[in-house]
Amino acid sequence: MTKAVTVRLDDETYTLLAQKAKAERRSLANYIEYAASNYAIESDYVSDKEMKEILADKELQASLKRAQKDIVAGRGKRVY
Repeated sequence: MTKAVTVRLDDETYTLLAQKAKAERRSLANYIEYAASNYAIESDYVSDKEMKEILADKELQASLKRAQKDIVAGRGKRVY
């Protein structure tokens, strides 16, 4: 089921999105849905380069392991 949403855009943002929608032969609404969906999905992932940096950072790895132990032990709380 689809939902209707009202969005306020400044003139510059509207023009940019309208141009991109036209270039992809999409309606503005469809382009905004597509762009927002892609952003939401992509923001959950890291690039291969970022992952290599994370894995190479020994201090960060130690901190993550301590955090994981705290989670398993029930210490702390989830923050959204």
